[in-house]
Formats: sequence, C-alpha cells, structure tokens
Amino acid sequence: MVSQWKVPFGRGTLSFQLPKEVRATFLEPPLVEPLDNPQWAADQALQHPLGTLPLHDLASGKRAVVIAVTDATRACPDALLVPPMLRALAVAGVPDDAVTILVAVGAHRASTLAEKKEKLGEEIVARYRVIDHDAASDDLVTIPGGPEGHPFRLNRRAVEADLLIATGIVEPHQYAGFSGGGKTVSIGCADEGIIAWTHGPAMLDDPATRLANLETNPFQLAVRRVARAAGLRFVANAVLGPEGRPIAIAYGDPERVQDHLADVARRAMTVAVPHQFDVAIAGVGYPKDENLYQASRAASYLQFAPVPVVRDGGAIIIPARCPEGAGEGVGERRFAASMRHPGGMDGIIDEARTTGIRPGAQRAYVMAQVLSSVEVIITGAVDPDVISALGFGVASDIGAGLDALRLRLGTKLRVLVVPHALTTLPVVTTNA
Repeated sequence: MVSQWKVPFGRGTLSFQLPKEVRATFLEPPLVEPLDNPQWAADQALQHPLGTLPLHDLASGKRAVVIAVTDATRACPDALLVPPMLRALAVAGVPDDAVTILVAVGAHRASTLAEKKEKLGEEIVARYRVIDHDAASDDLVTIPGGPEGHPFRLNRRAVEADLLIATGIVEPHQYAGFSGGGKTVSIGCADEGIIAWTHGPAMLDDPATRLANLETNPFQLAVRRVARAAGLRFVANAVLGPEGRPIAIAYGDPERVQDHLADVARRAMTVAVPHQFDVAIAGVGYPKDENLYQASRAASYLQFAPVPVVRDGGAIIIPARCPEGAGEGVGERRFAASMRHPGGMDGIIDEARTTGIRPGAQRAYVMAQVLSSVEVIITGAVDPDVISALGFGVASDIGAGLDALRLRLGTKLRVLVVPHALTTLPVVTTNA
C-alpha cells in the first residue's frame, strides 16, 4: 500500500507515492484564506497607508518618480500592487513620462521583455519607461551613511528621484529574516559592494542572521540603513498564501509595512514539528525552480531553521526542473564556479572566510555548509549533469531518489513532505 502526495513543480504540480514503510509527515502552514478581492484590498490599503501620508500627497509636485519592482525570481504580484500607485501618481499630477519603473535585478541577469510583461502587464510596459538595474554599471551614485570601507552605491535614477517607491513580497528570508520593506532597493538596486557586504561571511555567520528574525538581525538592520540613506519613502508589499494568492497587502512606510506583514507571515507560515527527520521532500515551484541557485534555497531554509529540520547524514529531495541550469546571471555564474572548488565543501567555506565572497557566491558558501551535513538531491532536472557537477545528487524522480536513500539510510525512514518549503517555517520542538 502506498500514499499519494503532491508538491509544486514548475508552473504545475507533481504527484508521487511513498512506500508504506516510510513514516511520512505532511507539513502545510495554517490555513489562511486568501483575499476575496485582491484589487479592492489593494485599493483600500493604498488609501490607508501605514506610518506615512497618502501616496498622492507624497507625489504632489514631484517631477521624477521611480518605482523599484521585483524581478522574475520573485513571485511578488507587481501587476496587482503597481497599478493603484500609478493611478495615485496621476491624481497627484505626475505625468507618465516622469515615472520610471526600475526592475531590481540585483546581481541576477537582466529581465526579458516577456518577463516584464508578465510581472507588470502589457499595458504598463507599453505606457511607462521600464528598465533594468545593472549592479556593474558605471552610472551608480554614492550616498552618505555607509560603513567604513563599504560606501553605499546605488542606482542613480533611484537615488536622484524626487520620490522613490518599491514593491516587495514579505516571506521568510534566510538572511533578512523576512523579505520586503527596503530590500528591493537596498539589494536589488545596489552595486556589488553593498551586496558583497551584506552577503559576506561575517554577516551570514552571525547567529542573528536567521529566518523569521527581524529585530536583532544584522542583515535586516543593514538593509534598512541602506534604504533610509537611499531615500525610500513608500512601499507596496504583499504576503502570499501557499497557492500564490495574496492573504495580506499593505502600503506605506517601508519599515512599518514590513513589520506589520512579517507578523502576518509569521502566524501564517510557522508550523511545529516534533523531531528531526531522515529525509525532507521540499517543494519549490515556479519561479524559484527555474535554476539551481534559487531552488537550492529550499534546502538551506530547512537547515538554517533554529534547529535543522533534517538530521546529520540525512537528505533533502528538491523536485526542480532547473531549465536555466545553475542560473544565467553573473551572481548565478559565480555560485556555479564556487561550487566547483577543487577543495570541495571545506574548500568553499575556508576560501570564503579567508578572502571574502563576491555577490552570488554566498549561495555556494551557504550550500557548502548544508552539504557538509546532509545530501541534497535534485529530481526531474532538465540537465542533471549540470546539477551533479556542482556537488548535488540527482535522480530522475522522487521515487528514484528515495529508493537510493533507502539503500543508504534504511527502509523505515522518517520523511517530512513540505510542499511549499520557501513559505513554511518548520520549528523542531525536540532533537529526538
């Protein structure tokens, strides 16, 4: 007798079976109903911003407005969040040609025209100036407030705008505690120096740089410091449920919005589990499973929880097609190069702590720590050879991956199935 299970896979779902000998736990976050009418909710939230004046008041008399939006690696519903703000800008008398929509790609690749249309809608892309940030561009500007040796250099259009706005999604983030708030500007519109500073070993090794921690998190404090220095005045953020539908929307002051929605996300996504597991099957889905750089977050999120969810010597299975391989941006290429270190996982860790990390390579540093304690198997990849060359296990499907693990770990495995591993926070209550 077998049990039938489902996890996200690409833009659809993947069904699989578990043998009867496996002791399986299926982990879904608490049931939170999505918003009945997200458009109405967005309009209402915009009319009642948190901690600041209404947007049409902030925009009055402004001649250059920049809206920094998330890139294709984020599931943020920009097509829902941006139109109400554009209408408010129009009411304030801001003409269309005074508005720039800046795609905050950080160190990722530039977004394609198709991705811009999918994120924002064809009408907005046709009507407004929509451009990509370039972290390596010479057209960046230094702003005061940076720590010694790490000047703040950000996108010139963003910094010199009369009004700077950003979108974002508030969800668990391995470094920032929760994403959203100022992160779209602080990281997505920054130069490599800021990204390297915030993603370096000193920051990532700090025990307060952890999932679901905002208050004492040095990464989050750095993000807020950069955002304030950049002049970010207003954000539109959302929390999404397991099916990608908004459960909460807020507009207003970046920090007030993030704090408010982080409380919503924490309540909606935290789930207690009674013990560590031998194996976790971690669902990711689109857009995070487009490449290994993003899909591998499922493993690090589980293992960088307050107590690692999978025991030492266990394994994490991630179903992910990874049609872009390791990823196509400069950061993703650095990740891939670092994962090929001749010294293996220890070599990656030692070099990072000795010489530092360039943006993108921090994912290799984090994954080297994960892979030093558990195996990570990617199943269903378009090109498994690319994945295996970077130190990950591969299997044709979940069943094949489990069969191999049962030979190594035994047949009576304790398996945790986490369909939405990036938006579910398993909290282990004991090490038993």
